[in-house]
Amino acid sequence: MKNRVLLVDDEPNVLNALKRTLMDESLDIVTVTCPKKALHVLETQAFKVVVSDERMPEMSGSDFLSLVRKKHPDTIRMMLTGHASLESTLKAVNCGEIYRFFLKPWNDLEIVLALRAAIEKYDLEAYNRRLLNTVRRQTQEMKALEIKFPGISTVEKDSSGRVILPEVSDDEISRLITECNDEFY
Repeated sequence: MKNRVLLVDDEPNVLNALKRTLMDESLDIVTVTCPKKALHVLETQAFKVVVSDERMPEMSGSDFLSLVRKKHPDTIRMMLTGHASLESTLKAVNCGEIYRFFLKPWNDLEIVLALRAAIEKYDLEAYNRRLLNTVRRQTQEMKALEIKFPGISTVEKDSSGRVILPEVSDDEISRLITECNDEFY
């Protein structure tokens, strides 16, 4: 997936300033001036990160990010606001489970570094989800094999913890080791 970022703010000049801040980054940036349109865009495109303003006419950023969390839980959510109240901050953190919270005017370097970290977090979590799915699939395959061939997954070990292969002769093991070594070298 591309490093796609959705920026949502009702002020076009803020969106343009953010795009200038991020122009040297390898990001596919989409800007939207209203949260309802942003929700539609999220239905048609996948984003790693969404950055939203808090105060917008038709919907607060907290409410918007809460909907993003429900519909796209893997997307990393960040908030940018010029009017931080304790109530809006708590709502954003608790309902939208935001990753970072920034005040306007922002520090360009902090925004860039936070977006890099958010994308890295997204990628790591996606990798972990793929690994978990692989482990789950392999566990199911092992269970199916165990049903078909009872005892196939049972491993005997000697007193020092080495695996015992009673049905395989030492000569056969040596041959297999040699075969494996020849294959890899």
